[in-house]
Amino acid sequence: MLVRDAMSTVVLTIGPTHTLRQAARLMSARRIGAAVVLDPDTSGLGILTERDILNSVGAGQDPDRETAHAHTTTDVVFAAPEWTLDEAAAAMSHGGFRHLIVLDGHGPVGVVSVRDIIRCWVRAGTRGARQDAGMLAG
Repeated sequence: MLVRDAMSTVVLTIGPTHTLRQAARLMSARRIGAAVVLDPDTSGLGILTERDILNSVGAGQDPDRETAHAHTTTDVVFAAPEWTLDEAAAAMSHGGFRHLIVLDGHGPVGVVSVRDIIRCWVRAGTRGARQDAGMLAG
């Protein structure tokens, strides 16, 4: 299975001046755990995750004053839609993160999370188990 099979194509893109509260509201409304941060001044992509927001609030910072820019991960590992799920999982495991921005050409086309990968692996395993059971019964 490939990253394109697992990724979410609902890509929330925010700017670096969005507050953490604004980002949290947008992420919550879309039921996603990460937002792509696009900084037009640097033409760079970063990622803001639910954990980044949680860490800020847990440290006593004001989510109405803290901006995405201050909490964005900018040394991002990107995935290609053609990567296998094993490659994506290995990159996440090696880097210690749970989301990958998926790039195709010049821009983000999706985000793949650990949850997305597990969901695909479970479905594939379930299908295989059902096929094996059908062969045994027939």
